[in-house]
Amino acid sequence: MEFKSINPYNGEEVGNYSGISTAELDSKLALANSSFQTWKKVPLEERAQLMIKAGQVLRDNVEEYANMITLEMGKPLSESRGEVNKCAWVCDYYAENAAAFLSNEVIKTDAQQSFVRHDPIGAVLAIMPWNYPFWQVFRYAAPTLLSGNTGLLKHAPNVFGCAELMEEVFLKAGFPKGVFQNLIVHHDTTEHIIAHDAVQAVTLTGSERAGSAVAAIAGKYIKKAVLELGGNNAFIVWADADIDAAVKIAIVSRMGNCGQSCIAAKRFILVEEIYDEFVEKFTNAVRQLNDGNPLEDGTQVGPMARKDLADELHRQVHESVDQGAELLLGGQQRNCYHEPTVLGNVTANMPAFKEETFGPLAAMIKVKDEAEAFRLSEQSRYGLGVTVCTTNTEKALEMATEVSDGAYFINELVKSDPRLPFGGTKYSGYGRELSKDGMMEFVNRKTVYLK
Repeated sequence: MEFKSINPYNGEEVGNYSGISTAELDSKLALANSSFQTWKKVPLEERAQLMIKAGQVLRDNVEEYANMITLEMGKPLSESRGEVNKCAWVCDYYAENAAAFLSNEVIKTDAQQSFVRHDPIGAVLAIMPWNYPFWQVFRYAAPTLLSGNTGLLKHAPNVFGCAELMEEVFLKAGFPKGVFQNLIVHHDTTEHIIAHDAVQAVTLTGSERAGSAVAAIAGKYIKKAVLELGGNNAFIVWADADIDAAVKIAIVSRMGNCGQSCIAAKRFILVEEIYDEFVEKFTNAVRQLNDGNPLEDGTQVGPMARKDLADELHRQVHESVDQGAELLLGGQQRNCYHEPTVLGNVTANMPAFKEETFGPLAAMIKVKDEAEAFRLSEQSRYGLGVTVCTTNTEKALEMATEVSDGAYFINELVKSDPRLPFGGTKYSGYGRELSKDGMMEFVNRKTVYLK
């Protein structure tokens, strides 16, 4: 099977990639297993030094890697550079902290010694999305490889160029062949891969539909799974908030990566006292964003990654307008490009509220008070994160119990940070990435008891 990577800005072909055969796939799976047998015995200090080198390879080649990200999925080049540098940060973070995270956990019992040790489990398959093609991979790979596991990457077909470059990063850094392998395969090979004895776990970042399918396969073969799926994050603004500061945060949270982020603010839930002011200032700020060629510095909004994604967003906009939403800005589409769009007076029955809008669409919702804001925030099948903007931070901290999501940010956009656990609840998936929690997902917490 042939896979083509298409530049969403101009429709030109970026690359053409040939899928590997079943025999080639089986050979790579066997290599993942044999490499694991030796890699797990490499001292942690040596593994950490290699991960530091991987971070340096990323920094040394930031322009090449950022350029590929932008060519394949269309995000502004400045954001692509930031993504590559964030990957270098996660490499350094785990290299610096792996020894502490993986150290023995002593538990006092009536034994002479009793403790938990953290051993690697084998090969871990990563099924990754196109929206952050480097970051999503490195935040899994850094802790997984440092733990002594081997990695297998099944990336989204429109970013196979990025996938090839990431395998090169690890090889350039000096990782042994087979410790991290890129698989040019179609999704119909997923069960074959997960069923293989070498593969002990799978992590997926993607759609709810993909997560459900992969979780079913992992369950069938009794393999560990971590799922990071969709989101419909609420951005709640109280009456006492600094509106100008809230708007600045909101613009980045909603329009960054052309809105193509699971943790982007999507539902702006505003108490009625500040609704008009916030909507006016936010809409004016969106109007001032520079769109254009994402390879040109200064561009803030580029195309969406594929035309079908823009088509879907266009449907959500116009169905919501048909149901009574007010089109305040944007609403037009040209191929992969969808104008940054603001909808006012959105209600809970509209697609702009109920569905995940994976693009530059901001839905403005008016509520009477904070209690109604939290009630509407919870009215979602997803549970990734919530932002609350207020000057009453003590009260906001107390209100954390009102939120069932995996993250609760006060006066800041929901974002991933290597130092903090990341993951959701409900249909946003299960398991955690990043911090110590992310490293613990793919180790054998082995109880050792000496009498």
